[in-house]
Amino acid sequence: MKKVSDILARKGSNVAAIDGKTTVLDALKLMSDKNIGSVVITEDGEFAGLLTERDYARKVILHGKSSLETQVREIMTTGLPHIIPGNTVETCMHIMSENNIRYLPVFRDGKLCGIISISDVVTETILSHEETIEQLKSYIQS
Repeated sequence: MKKVSDILARKGSNVAAIDGKTTVLDALKLMSDKNIGSVVITEDGEFAGLLTERDYARKVILHGKSSLETQVREIMTTGLPHIIPGNTVETCMHIMSENNIRYLPVFRDGKLCGIISISDVVTETILSHEETIEQLKSYIQS
C-alpha cells in the first residue's frame, strides 16, 4: 500500500507559505504565480492554517469583503486533520472524503513537512494501479 511519503518523494515537500497578516489579494497573486490551489498560513513561523480557493470564494466574495483589506488569517481554514508520512494513501482518501476537504497538511515530529492534495492522492492511486498491471503482465508472460 502506497504511503504519504511516496507522494512527497514524487512531488517534493516544498510548500508555499505566507504570514497570517498577508492580504488575501497578495495570497491570491502568489497562488496564481505558482499555479497552486492552496497556501500555508503561518503565525510566528508556525503552521496556523491553510488558505484555499474555496476559502476565498466562500468567505470573501460571498460576504462582500475586500481582497485588498482582508488578511488571510481572517478566512483561513484551521483545525485540519494532520497526517504523517507513514499514513496510507487510502487513509488520506477516507479523511478527505469524510471531511469534504481537498488538502491535508503532513507533519513529521510536529513540524509541517508537506501538503498533499486530492489530485496527489488520485495520481498516486493511478500510478499504483499501473504498477500492478505491469507486474501482472510480466507474470503472465513469464
